[in-house]
Amino acid sequence: MEAVVSSFLLVAASEMGDKTQLLAFSLASRFRKPWVVMAGILAATLANHALASSVGTWVSSHVSPRIMAAVLAATFIGFGLWTLKPDTLEESEKPPRFGAFLTTAILFFLAEMGDKTQLATVALAARYQSVLLVTAGTTLGMLFSDGLAVFLGDKLAGKVQMKWLRWVAASLFFLFGAVSLWSAVRGP
Repeated sequence: MEAVVSSFLLVAASEMGDKTQLLAFSLASRFRKPWVVMAGILAATLANHALASSVGTWVSSHVSPRIMAAVLAATFIGFGLWTLKPDTLEESEKPPRFGAFLTTAILFFLAEMGDKTQLATVALAARYQSVLLVTAGTTLGMLFSDGLAVFLGDKLAGKVQMKWLRWVAASLFFLFGAVSLWSAVRGP
């Protein structure tokens, strides 16, 4: 259960103000079909994070625990620093070629490639060595954060300071980095 909860918290917090959350808000505004947009987000996230978790689990089985802990520490601390930099979304003015579901699924899958939440999913899977639990946790975290943008984006935009959300997310990454660093120094 720790893998699911940790994965959920880390991704939910780090997704706040991320480009995919901005994309969720944009797609919800454009299509005005929140449940279809959420279904596209779910499909894309499951595919993307299952792939990322598989890579993380594979890597962890081929690298020594001490080296893996050191790499994870550096990775999580790097993600914390990355999180402090605000994301932007450059939106195209062209009308979508596909419907709301397919447009959302494709755009989300591509937007997540190399994104900090995808790379965090790789690192979490390497740490917990569970494709299923990490994918479940990170997917739920994405759905939570992006659901806020889809369903409450207009209402929350003026009330929540993204700067503070980025600091909370960065703090979670730093905490994970510190725990991993302690594991690397302490050894098996």
